[in-house]
Amino acid sequence: MTQGLCQNADFWQSLCTSDAVADSPGTVAGFVRQGGRKIPCRWQDANGICNFKEELGLGYARIGFDDLTYTNVCGFLDWLTVSRGCSPQTVNLRLMAIRSFAKYSSIVDPAKVYFQVELANVPVKKAHGKVVEFMSLPALEALFLQPNTKKTTGFRDFCFMILMYDVAARCQELLDLRIGDLELQQNTPSVYLTGKGAKMRKLPISSKVAGHLKNYLNTAHPAISRKDEDFLFYTISHGHRNKMSSDAVSLFMRKYGETGKKMCSEIPDRVHPHQLRHSRAMHLYRGGMPLVLLSEFLGHADVNTTRIYAWADTEMKRQAIQKITDKCEANATIEPIWENDEQMIKHLYGLA
Repeated sequence: MTQGLCQNADFWQSLCTSDAVADSPGTVAGFVRQGGRKIPCRWQDANGICNFKEELGLGYARIGFDDLTYTNVCGFLDWLTVSRGCSPQTVNLRLMAIRSFAKYSSIVDPAKVYFQVELANVPVKKAHGKVVEFMSLPALEALFLQPNTKKTTGFRDFCFMILMYDVAARCQELLDLRIGDLELQQNTPSVYLTGKGAKMRKLPISSKVAGHLKNYLNTAHPAISRKDEDFLFYTISHGHRNKMSSDAVSLFMRKYGETGKKMCSEIPDRVHPHQLRHSRAMHLYRGGMPLVLLSEFLGHADVNTTRIYAWADTEMKRQAIQKITDKCEANATIEPIWENDEQMIKHLYGLA
């Protein structure tokens, strides 16, 4: 196994001696600086080489291209995993940034193609069954009871949460939502969401949620001044309406999660917006929605992304295997060895 950068104290120490941006083209910082305004995005890729500034509090001014070796990069990824506890997904994002910068460098200076070739051999970290955080129906009911709907902001928060759950939206998709994106007067209420890659999808809204949204529009957006281009959810600062931020959503959801946990112990210790999307997706999957249809509902570009819900629902897999086992006649006295073995369940279900 390669020596990790976390084990190479001299290498790390050498990076701590200067925060000044080096001008030498032999350093990563100097190479990027020479590119000037033509490559502003490459600063981020270069920073991702070891993400020194954010991950370690170090500058990359002293990092030379000679430091971008297979051994050093593997060591850095090991350090992220062992010392920082980063997930395989996070580690792989760092690796992609490193490779992106190496590719760019080889285009600008063909002599540096060697680094691109060497770093292409660095293996990605394998993810084993991504954990999906979702809430039970009792937990959701308790959470939705927390906002004071008699207040304008409380009713706004309530409508934001129930809509996010109803259509399994991403937080940013609702923050970007405008009044004109809603169709509440139709027989089948719906909403147009703009997801990643500016891809738009139309999703149905339940009649109950649509009723709450109509009341919200009447109170937060009076008909006399209502405009289709106005953001549906907003905050008011110094008398002016501003598009609501993701920080504001995280703040009120954390608050409602803390108060709601006193009512329902099933609410997670830390509640965040994306849990509503995960919860809806999991409930739909458990309700029998096929993965392909669920993938379209969630706005996933690849159905493989949606498979995290199949991985996560161990209980559903256990019940499916149990149903088959119950039909077997001769094995009544044989203990089902898979019952408490999640890894075996995944193998039996074709997910491992």
